[in-house]
Amino acid sequence: MSPADRLALAHYGTALRAAAAGRSTALHLHDPTGTRPPRRLPLARWCGGLQPGDDALLTRCTGATLDVGCGPGRLAAALAVRGRAVLGIDISAYAVALARGRGAPARRADVFAIPDRPDWRHVLLADGNIGIGGDPANLLRRCARLLVPGGDVLVEVDPPGAGSWHGPVTLHLGDRPSRPFPWAAVAADDLAALADRAALTLLETWTEAHRWFARLTPGQPAG
Repeated sequence: MSPADRLALAHYGTALRAAAAGRSTALHLHDPTGTRPPRRLPLARWCGGLQPGDDALLTRCTGATLDVGCGPGRLAAALAVRGRAVLGIDISAYAVALARGRGAPARRADVFAIPDRPDWRHVLLADGNIGIGGDPANLLRRCARLLVPGGDVLVEVDPPGAGSWHGPVTLHLGDRPSRPFPWAAVAADDLAALADRAALTLLETWTEAHRWFARLTPGQPAG
C-alpha cells in the first residue's frame, strides 16, 4: 500500500470513528487543480440505516452479492437480514469492523486483488464506489469477471449533467489533506458510452430520492 493510500485510509478511519459515535466530522474529496468543487462524504448516512433509494437497489439483489467498498456495511447488513448470500469488502480495516459489528459478512480486501473467479450473481458499486481506482471502465471489467453467467453489476452514479471525470484527488479531514490518489465520477448520461468501453450492456437505469442507478451485464447488445 502506498503512502498516499495509508494517509487517506487513516483520515477515513478517523472520520468513520467520529460518525459512528454520532459526532459531526467533515471529510471531503478535493480536486488538487481546483477545477471541481470539494465533494463531502456523507459518513453519518453511511453509518446509519437504509436510506431512500437503497431498497430498490437491494431488491434487485436476488442472489449472491459482492458489495465492493462496503464501508460500515449498511447495504451488506441489510442483504444479510433478507437472507441473501453477501460479502462486503473494503480496504479500511475499521470500516470492515463496523460492518461486522452490524451483522454484515465482511473482510478487508481490494477488489483488484481478490481471486479472479466468477462467484457472484451481483456486484454492488454504490455510494460513489464507481470511482475506485480512477478508471471506471477498468473497474467494471474487473467486476464483470467476478460474475456468474447472467450476473450483473449494480452501480450508483451522479445525476445527468453532472459531468464525468477522473484524476487525482486528495482526502481532506478538516484542513488536513492526504496525498493525491486516483478517483473518478460517472454521470448517468455517460453510462452508455462507459458500458460500451467496458464491453458491457446497459440493461436499465432508474432514479429515486435524487439518486441515480444502473444495471449492467457482460457482453455487448445484439445487433
